[in-house]
Amino acid sequence: MTLLILFAEFFKIGLFAIGGGLATLPFIYKLAGTAPWLDVYAIPDMLAVAQSSPGAVGVNLAIYTGYHAAGIPGCVTAALGLVTPSIIIICIVAGMLQAFKENKNVQAVFTGLRPAAAGLLCAACIPVLKISLWNSDAVLWYEHLRIGQCALFVVLFILIRKFRAHPVVYIAAAGILGVIFKF
Repeated sequence: MTLLILFAEFFKIGLFAIGGGLATLPFIYKLAGTAPWLDVYAIPDMLAVAQSSPGAVGVNLAIYTGYHAAGIPGCVTAALGLVTPSIIIICIVAGMLQAFKENKNVQAVFTGLRPAAAGLLCAACIPVLKISLWNSDAVLWYEHLRIGQCALFVVLFILIRKFRAHPVVYIAAAGILGVIFKF
């Protein structure tokens, strides 16, 4: 039964997560609110593993979640559930797009999908920032903001914008600094 639920949930996520792997995050947060095998506080860790692993982030998140829910069969089921809608849609669209690529309505649909994808990415960013940079369990008011993590976030953001090195460099640096400063 868990495998069927995994497939159905990730099929829905794959169907509506327009914009790539990070666009799946709002749906995974929603799933965490209903599924007993997924904890909302584990999602930032899942995201860190998914982004630092080779492959598509959305598929990596599905595999991580599937493994946590049902082991190896869960990995396969969740990944298949996530990619099946894309395969179906791509096959349909590829056949039709060639015939309608000059159509103004088709161009308008794709223009409208861009802000939807940006909105999904922003919606995914906010909960990750909140969990990463804000300590809601703090007792004292000045302990709520995780100063070290905020400083690391700002420094990495500036370095990424300025130097544009390979993402692995920044991921490795953040991991090393996390160990050194015991984040």
